[in-house]
This record gives sequence, structure tokens and C-alpha cells, in this order.
Amino acid sequence: MLSAQENLQNLLKIGKLKAEPPNSRELDGLLSSAGRKLPDAENLSLSPDSRFSLAYDAAHTFALAALRWHGYRSENRYIVFQVLGHTLNFPTAKWRFLDSCHQKRNAALYEGDYTDDEQLIKELVAAAKDLKAAVESLGPVRT
Repeated sequence: MLSAQENLQNLLKIGKLKAEPPNSRELDGLLSSAGRKLPDAENLSLSPDSRFSLAYDAAHTFALAALRWHGYRSENRYIVFQVLGHTLNFPTAKWRFLDSCHQKRNAALYEGDYTDDEQLIKELVAAAKDLKAAVESLGPVRT
């Protein structure tokens, strides 16, 4: 069985990831940005579609921070969720949920296809909080 690092290296070899050394300033900025969006996603005075977007953006930014912590970047937004099993040891069900939220985000953004779903927003906020805790547990960037 391949290690998480070996799996990330394989994605690098096939062009799904690019190697780029982590930068503590960038990571701090990503965590700060996502951290500001997360409480807003729980603000019930905002519309459900706004809260969904904020929760999605927070989750995506935390997932990107995890990928950057490991020294990689991707040109494809969806990859940050699909590699969570390797970057944060997230269970398959959790990263697949986030990947499905990515698909819902695209449908809403590019096709105007959004249906209010309070349960989905609650689950997405919870997943973003899990991501936040997992990224924070990685510790400082190793240089």
C-alpha cells in the first residue's frame, strides 16, 4: 500500500499536481480567509445560497491549505477535495461529500441551478470545521 506522500508524488508525475514549496505566509492567509468565511456561513440572516457559497469557499480554502502545506498546488479546484485522504487522512465518505458540494457549487455558479438545502449547508459547515481542525493540527510549515 502506498503512503500518502507516494500517492501525492504519483499525482505529480501524471500532471494532476504541481510541486511548489509551502509558504507559511500563504498558509496563514488561507487559514485567515477561510476562518472569516466560516462564521458568516452560519449567519441565518444571509440567504441560503450565500451561506452555501461561504461554507463551500471556506471548505475549499482549508483543503487548499492542506495541499499547500504538503508542498503541492493544482490548477483544478476539485483536486483539493479528492486528495484529502492523502493530505489530511480524511475518510473517503467525507471527501466525496465535499466533492459533491463542488459539483453543486458548479451547477449553481455556471448553470444557475441552486436549490435551498439547509441540511446540506449544516453538513458543509461541519465538514469545513473538521477541515479547519485537521489543517491546524498539521502544525507549522516545515521548510
